[in-house]
Amino acid sequence: MKGAMAEHVTLLSCSVIERDSNGDILWTWIYPSITTEQRSLLTRKCGLDGDHSWPQPFLYGRFRNAWYYINSTEVFESDNLPRVKQFALALWAKDFNPEKYETFCRILSKTFCKTGSPPAMMQLYLSVLTRGSCMTKENGTFIVKDFEPNKHLVNTNVKELIKTFGLETILIYTALLLKKRIIVYHHSIEILLKSLRTFPALMWHRKTWDLLFPWIDLHPDEIIDLKSNQYYVAGCRDAGVCSRKDIYDILINLPAKEINIAPHAKESMVMTKTHKEIALFMMQLSENTSISEQQVVREIAGKTGDLLAHLKSLATVSTSDGKPMVCIETLREKNLPPALENFLFNLAIAENMMML
Repeated sequence: MKGAMAEHVTLLSCSVIERDSNGDILWTWIYPSITTEQRSLLTRKCGLDGDHSWPQPFLYGRFRNAWYYINSTEVFESDNLPRVKQFALALWAKDFNPEKYETFCRILSKTFCKTGSPPAMMQLYLSVLTRGSCMTKENGTFIVKDFEPNKHLVNTNVKELIKTFGLETILIYTALLLKKRIIVYHHSIEILLKSLRTFPALMWHRKTWDLLFPWIDLHPDEIIDLKSNQYYVAGCRDAGVCSRKDIYDILINLPAKEINIAPHAKESMVMTKTHKEIALFMMQLSENTSISEQQVVREIAGKTGDLLAHLKSLATVSTSDGKPMVCIETLREKNLPPALENFLFNLAIAENMMML
């Protein structure tokens, strides 16, 4: 059993939160357990309190190095849940894969509506945990292997991002490349979640999605968790985040189509001739109607590869395991334009290739 579980186990827990006919919020099922912080976060995020109901039923985010997925369901008279008006099913997992967990959440939620029985859900949950799949007569089949880990990166729209910000897209690209702290603001949770998924595609050579925080609120627990990371791309729907320069190096205001660089980050974000060339290149890609999204991503990855190859060509020493390293003295001896030297210095630090 342990071998079977180890192969594909990414699930951590499952919970059900209900809103009854009196408007009371009740935690009716948790398996196997969650922390007090996780419970507090899900209570805030689930939208069952009436004041914060969300227009879309499936939401997700990241907290304390785990991903949460919340599926809200309205209960009808035909369902087997008397006195329950609405419930939220929440999964915690180790991986980011919204399509996978939305599918599984829906199967579990439909099963709960039909049976009104947490044990019926638990049977499906344990089946996925141990076998990697579950089958139901009416609500479909779920197979973990149908959802490849990298398939979620297909749901990106780099072309649209470039069209939105034009030449200034280079600021987003550079911030990602230099591992800056990026906050993305939009008042719509739906647009926020959709937009955040595009950013990893600009850095195809990294597993950048591991540093996504698709939906944060300005709650102390979430801010502390965010600040524990050196760099990230975090989405927030609270306009108050725009004044929180303590948590961002660049702020992307989606409704206003504006990018603001925090004063403390401006020196490392100075643009060079190379930046201008990449910016124009990205603009041309976005305007080319004959190439696909995947081709756009690959072309940008090619430009990034060229930058990294140039950086490696400046390396004069290697670590004990053969990793090329750039010496600051060597960089200065090249007599490069100050802005370019500054950029390559920061890039080498971001890629852990700088020997100070």
